[in-house]
Amino acid sequence: MRGSCLCGSVVFEIDGEPTAIELCHCPRCRKAYGSAFATTFYVRAAGFRWARGEELVETYDAPIRERPPAYRHVFCRGCGSALPIVDREHDHAEIPAGTMDDDPGVRPVRHIFTGRRAPWYELTGDLPRHDEHVPQSEHMIARLARSSSRRTP
Repeated sequence: MRGSCLCGSVVFEIDGEPTAIELCHCPRCRKAYGSAFATTFYVRAAGFRWARGEELVETYDAPIRERPPAYRHVFCRGCGSALPIVDREHDHAEIPAGTMDDDPGVRPVRHIFTGRRAPWYELTGDLPRHDEHVPQSEHMIARLARSSSRRTP
């Protein structure tokens, strides 16, 4: 699968199975993505690579406001598009679904931080809603780790 930024200068490729998509309504995601919510999924970092334009990838680490963790936002220096956040140390990458050029084959499964959603956005549909985050054991990164361990002999 391939993805890219708005100007096309940064291109990335993903090999491997993605998690389902999660819709995050927290204030930081709304500001970082300029939308009512961030739409993201995860893949193993081992299956992620920058195909072009890695030198244009910028990272902004926002300070901790109330409690850890800090907030990280990655974007294209040329056009400002949100880009994947790659954590090689923990072997996962968070992918903004809107950057995908190909269909990742997964769909949204839940809303998180709906207790902090934008007052002008009305939630519709039947997806599960969580006022805050889900328990750590149900986080998409935990699901990614579980699916990976099932494939390891």
